[in-house]
Amino acid sequence: MIDAHHHLWDLGAVNYPWLMAKGVKRFFGDPAPIQRNYLLDEFRAEASQMGALGSVHIQVGAEDGLAEAKWVQSVANANPDWPLVQVVFCDLTAADLDARLDEFQALPSVRGVRQIVGRAPEEDAASGTNVLLDDPAFLSGLESAGRRGLSFDLQLIPDLMEKTAQILAQAPQTQVALCHAGSPYDRSKAGLAAWTRQLKALSALPHVHCKLSGLGMFDHDWTANKIKPIVETCLEQFGAERVMFGSNFPVDKLSSDYRTLIEAYQSLVPNRLHNQVFRTNAERFYRMK
Repeated sequence: MIDAHHHLWDLGAVNYPWLMAKGVKRFFGDPAPIQRNYLLDEFRAEASQMGALGSVHIQVGAEDGLAEAKWVQSVANANPDWPLVQVVFCDLTAADLDARLDEFQALPSVRGVRQIVGRAPEEDAASGTNVLLDDPAFLSGLESAGRRGLSFDLQLIPDLMEKTAQILAQAPQTQVALCHAGSPYDRSKAGLAAWTRQLKALSALPHVHCKLSGLGMFDHDWTANKIKPIVETCLEQFGAERVMFGSNFPVDKLSSDYRTLIEAYQSLVPNRLHNQVFRTNAERFYRMK
């Protein structure tokens, strides 16, 4: 198995302002239990017992994206027996984008970029990240990343899917991984029906792939049965060849242990599709072989 979406952090090596904020409840819950170092040894102990053989590190809001990327590269260098590649934060609207991407691509573990478009309605209203979709430089940056062979990890909420799809359609050579199944935050029957409709705008684009990840962030009391319609919809719309599993640890550690998480997904994905969804799709998308 390849875990296609997780985080690591060393609070003494890299500064994460959001992570160290005290008394601030986030859309995914109270971060207090994860306000500590989360290093590769701990992640490996949890993931390898369930068959993981390598993983994809996703940027996680460091104050300095390049410093975070260099630290992750040092972790990869120190653990050659654990294939570790990474998706970094880079502002795709930056005037000096080419120079920034040159710096990132000097690190051999870098495979893609993530710049968050949306997290949750209440936080987006405060952060203003949605404005990326109205900036022509964002599309230009997506195209630049694709020309370099870099993928783009897309985090957003369902309300933004149709607008985002119009932009992504103009950058067909940039491979896109939709994080957290598009963050279906409203788990009511009507909310999931709306997410299903909105998701079609993205799944219709052949260069957009989907991660089964992060579903515990909006429901800490999730069960396999409760997330079943989400998993089935993703497989139906994207096809097994464009879906991959990610734990979103340690953030989803707030609602589950690793064994419970992976066993739930394994029970919902048909056995004949396990090799694709839990390994080969991630290996191919993130060029791990």
